Amino acid sequence: MARRIIEMEIKKQIEILNSLGYGKKTIARELGVSKNTVKNYLEASLEASDAKGADWHNDSRKEELHSFFPYCRGELSRKGVTRQILWAEYRGRHPDGYSYSRFCEYLSQWLDRKDVSLHIEQQPGDRMYVDFAGSKMTIADPYTGEIKQVEVFVAVLGYSGKTYVRACESQRKEDFLSCIARALNYFGGVPKVLIPDNLKSGVDKANRYEAEINRDLLDLGNHYDMAILPTRSVKPRDKAWVERMIQIVYTRVYAPLRNQVFTNLDNLNDAICEYLEYHNQVPLQGRSESRNVLFETGEKQHLRPLPHDCWELKEYLHVKVMKNSHVQLHRDRHYYSVPHHYIGQKIKLVYTDTYVAVYLAGERVAYHLRDRTPYKYTTVKEHLPSSHQFVSEWNPGKFIEWAGRIHPDVESYIRKVLDSKLYPEQTYRICVGILSFEKKAGKERLIAACKRASDFGVYNYKVISQIIDNRLDRLETREKQITMPLHENIRGADYYK
Repeated sequence: MARRIIEMEIKKQIEILNSLGYGKKTIARELGVSKNTVKNYLEASLEASDAKGADWHNDSRKEELHSFFPYCRGELSRKGVTRQILWAEYRGRHPDGYSYSRFCEYLSQWLDRKDVSLHIEQQPGDRMYVDFAGSKMTIADPYTGEIKQVEVFVAVLGYSGKTYVRACESQRKEDFLSCIARALNYFGGVPKVLIPDNLKSGVDKANRYEAEINRDLLDLGNHYDMAILPTRSVKPRDKAWVERMIQIVYTRVYAPLRNQVFTNLDNLNDAICEYLEYHNQVPLQGRSESRNVLFETGEKQHLRPLPHDCWELKEYLHVKVMKNSHVQLHRDRHYYSVPHHYIGQKIKLVYTDTYVAVYLAGERVAYHLRDRTPYKYTTVKEHLPSSHQFVSEWNPGKFIEWAGRIHPDVESYIRKVLDSKLYPEQTYRICVGILSFEKKAGKERLIAACKRASDFGVYNYKVISQIIDNRLDRLETREKQITMPLHENIRGADYYK
């Protein structure tokens, strides 16, 4: 069977598809030719390229030019260096060298062969790329008119291209990680892999083989069950998806808002959201589907569900459990209880804006909602030893209720004791001591002692103790009837009427 003549258009498509990483079977199926036809063309193309390279090296002038190109590639990355400057250096070394136009032509061909990229086929729900835009947006102080620049965070899903954009104050870790969490909430699910840049907010030390990801970014990834794969340093093609999307964001978000003035981040983000929705709804170039359609029909179901609780930035502190079964969060000067059998041990305190958790050997042993009231205690009754649980419940209401169960006179006396000090806490032990006489001496004797102490107008533990110890509570109080003697000098009550 005679070989089929391949048309020029098909040859070009074979080259393009092959450069994008498609296999021979796929190329043959897409173009309607046999696999052997594709194979033979690619082999012939490779041979021709090798022959061309051989011809290149047979020419001494081309060899000289070829040896100069690696130097050119490095110099072109330096600021202010142009091809005109490099050609002048080349002609200075080789006066009989090529003209400027031929120099540029051969340099472009050499760079194209060296600058090869790998096409990565995006899978639904697989990757989310994140980065900050190079250009910033601005907000104005409503009182002073001062202009402040703000960062713009961009996240894009690899398969559908659905995009999330948000302005934030800085590229600091707090803002960066918060924006990632907001992006996941916006998408309503979690991809398998997060691909950030090598910025310091996420990576402690960049490395082309294995970057050292900081603890907080790892914590975010673990919270959402998502792998973290930072890009290589100075390799923008590793995140070409988001780099290209940032250029589109400049057109569809930055440009429409360029003449508007915003006085705070909330207003700016509301405006961004409006144009972001338009961006995600616009059909893709050359296609009828929009990013939203691709997301809803092909990607959303492949995202993993979000966890029930939102991620929060954690801070860490190592402290020792005090003898009262509490630890102190030094930033707030607030105390939180820990199970009493951990007294004296060093534990790790993990806290966020909303909660405080206590860990020992990787196991959480206590959890509290965060309270920023200084010098106060947040206590779980079960954390305390049995002898201390009673003390943790001390308060004025408890003592008044306790005294009321004994007798109204005892309740009245305890109220006066509580009022006798500037701070009620100073009287708690006095109240316990007085009320304990119910068991030591009996209810009736305590009632009588409180009545007698009230007559004296003295309200403390010591007087009640003395009355009971000296059995003064058993003496009857007799009212003495004082009668005035009759005398002519005594005028009597009628005189003053």
